[in-house]
Parts: sequence; structure tokens; C-alpha cells
Amino acid sequence: MYYKRQIDRHLLEWSKSKDRKPLILRGARQVGKSSSVKRLAESFENFVEINFEKNRKVHNLFEGDLDVYEICKNLAIQLRKPIIPNKTLLFFDEIQSCPNAISALRFFYEDYPTLHVIAAGSLLEFALEELPSFGVGRIQSLFMYPFSFAEFMTACGEELLWNEVCNASPQKPIINVFHEKCVEYLKNFLLIGGMPAAVAHFAENQDILAVQKVLDNLIDTFQNDFIKYKKRQQESLLRDVFSAVVQQSGGKFNFSKAAEVSVYNIKQSLNLLIMAGLVIPVVHSSANGIPLGAETNYKKQKMILFDTGIFQRILGVELAELLFAKSFDLINKGAIAEQFAGLELIKSASCDMPQNLYFWTREKNNSNAEIDYIIQKGEKIIPVEIKSGTSGKMQSMHLFLSEKQAEYGIRASLENFGQYDKIKVFPLYAIGNLKITKQ
Repeated sequence: MYYKRQIDRHLLEWSKSKDRKPLILRGARQVGKSSSVKRLAESFENFVEINFEKNRKVHNLFEGDLDVYEICKNLAIQLRKPIIPNKTLLFFDEIQSCPNAISALRFFYEDYPTLHVIAAGSLLEFALEELPSFGVGRIQSLFMYPFSFAEFMTACGEELLWNEVCNASPQKPIINVFHEKCVEYLKNFLLIGGMPAAVAHFAENQDILAVQKVLDNLIDTFQNDFIKYKKRQQESLLRDVFSAVVQQSGGKFNFSKAAEVSVYNIKQSLNLLIMAGLVIPVVHSSANGIPLGAETNYKKQKMILFDTGIFQRILGVELAELLFAKSFDLINKGAIAEQFAGLELIKSASCDMPQNLYFWTREKNNSNAEIDYIIQKGEKIIPVEIKSGTSGKMQSMHLFLSEKQAEYGIRASLENFGQYDKIKVFPLYAIGNLKITKQ
């Protein structure tokens, strides 16, 4: 069964655009790229899918001159499927296995603009990095992530409840019985995460214990992929750094504690995990003006994993401990709430480009302060504090508001919507409703 994704609308808009370019769907392995393309294919008369890992015979069609008319004619003959402009969706899956096919994408825009072409692949970023140019200005990218909490709620049949959340605000809270129901769903989502296989299993069976086995299989898949990075970095080091990201979640990443090798090699491994979409950096910004990325300090970074379900499974969170907890403060010191919030901010942003995450800190004698996330909304810089329960002091928030002359701040917690003077309260499950401006 296919569960609706937010990217479906963007794919449909792309397919109907007159100024359409070949499209690359980018994102970590198994986040649902191929499934979303196949869903889009239902609106076409013909669908032609080429998996370059499974079908090695087609590789030779992309050798020599990249004449896309000739390529399509030969593909149609070899696959025994028609490729017709405006009627066929041509899908190149696992395209990283055929670099010449990546290079050919630009020529579809230049020479065959009436044909709908989409490409996707696991570890695609590595292949793109090795190509000096793969068609800047001639190829469009959309970035895809695991299910957001909103998508999870829809998959669970709670679209009407989620509509209530979307219509709520600090000035207009939802009724408490709905709020409490959303908090229970949030607890489930933290354990399940947003990987399509895990979400589908829960939506169909409502069995969190069985979902943990799905997550174990996914973790094995991701870690087995590390061997594909071998020419770039040792598999064992990648495993160590991957584990260190989980263990250090919630604090600044300490390279020297990640593994007993040089900091240079650790940085190289971490960059590979970031390229693969498995790790997302949160970088320090001075937050003195926009864009936030103008004043960053890459010596101060946090790292979050790309999915809370994968995170909690590797960390070894006790399921009952989280499901029955009134707060998440004791779950790895609340880091799971902070990680969830960062992921939701990314998923709610534009899918046209990768979204950066920033935090702010001030370190002075007897006056340390830290804001979990700072976001841009229009021309405003907004501090966002994540609280793992329904209470918590806000000294850092008040300090930031005063020092930066910010108009207001956001507190995301297990509380209902509300407001305290210059601090607007959003339930943690609704933090994606903030809709950050893309950087």
C-alpha cells in the first residue's frame, strides 16, 4: 500500500510544468524515492524503469556520443516498451551505477525536453561529486527525507486530527483531548521513525515490537553499505563514527572521542556519512543577521541522525520507558526530542534545496547560554528552544531575545499551544508547522 507523501505534490507539479527539466530525486537510501516515482507514473500512459544496478546490459547504450534520441530508441527496443514524448515517464533508478547516464541527463533538457525523465539512486551524492559538471541549470533536484510526523499521522488515518493541528496556533490551542492524542502518536513516532518500511508496518499492524525488527534490518542495510565507501574510508571507522554520532547526540560533536585515529580521518568519515544522508550537521551561527550561514563556526557542530527510529534502536532506548514517560528528559538527556525537532524543521522546509540547521551558544564565565535551533522566517531570526517535557527554565531564550533584539522566540515542548509574553509555545509534534525560510 502506498502512503501519501508531501513530495507527491511537487512531483505532480513538475510533471505538468511547461519549463520542465530532467529531475533528480536525492536523499538517503530507502526513504521512498522509487515508490514516489512509481506513484507519479500512474498518471502517465507508459512507465519505463531502468535499474542500472540490476540491468547492466543497458550501460553500453550510454557509451560514446550521448544522443538521447538514439538512447531512447535503443532502450525501447531492448526493454520492449514504448518511449513516447509527453506520454512516457522514463525513470533511471540507481543511476549512480552508470555515470554516463548521469552525464546524459543534461542532453534530455537540451535535445528532448518533451520527454519526462526522473533519476534517483542510493549513494548518488558520491557519484555527483566525482563528475566535474552534471548539468547545472539544466537539471532540477528535489530532496527527499523519511516520513515527517504529518505524513505519519496521515498514514495512520489521522488526517482530520492533523488538520486541527495545522489550524491551531499559540493564540488558538487545540482542545486537550486532541493534544494528548497527538502526544501519544509522537511517542510512537519517536520509536518508529519515518522510514517508509517502518511506518507502513506500524500503520498496517500497530505492532511496535515488530517494527523494531524492521529497523534492525534497515540498520544492517545502511551499515553493510559502508563497504561501498571502501575506496574512500575504512568500513570499521565508518561504523565507529556512525556510532559516535548516536552516542554524542545532544552535545557538540567531539572528534577525538569518536575513534582512536587522526581527527582528519574522522572528519573524512563524518563527511561521507553526511553525503550519504545518514548524518545531518547542526552548525553554530552568531545569529547577528541573515543569512544565518554568513557567520558560522564549523569548529562548533552538533550531529543528528537522519531518523529517530534508527537513532533509538542503535541507542537501545527501552520502549516502555519512552511510551509511558511524561517527559523525555531521561531518554539520553532529552536528545531524542532535540533530534526530532531538527529533523522536522528540515522536512518542513522547501524540498528544492538541502536545508541547513543552526544553533547558537555563548560561552562566558558564569554565563553560558545555548539555543537549540535558530531559524529564519522572512527577514526575522527566531530562536527555538526544545524542551523534553512540559516545564523548564528559559534563561538562554530570554538572554538571546535581549541580546539580539529578536521579536519573539519559540518554545517547543509537550505543552499545548500557548504564549508567555515574547515566547510562543508550540507542541513538539507541531514544530514542523513553523515552516522555516530556505537559506
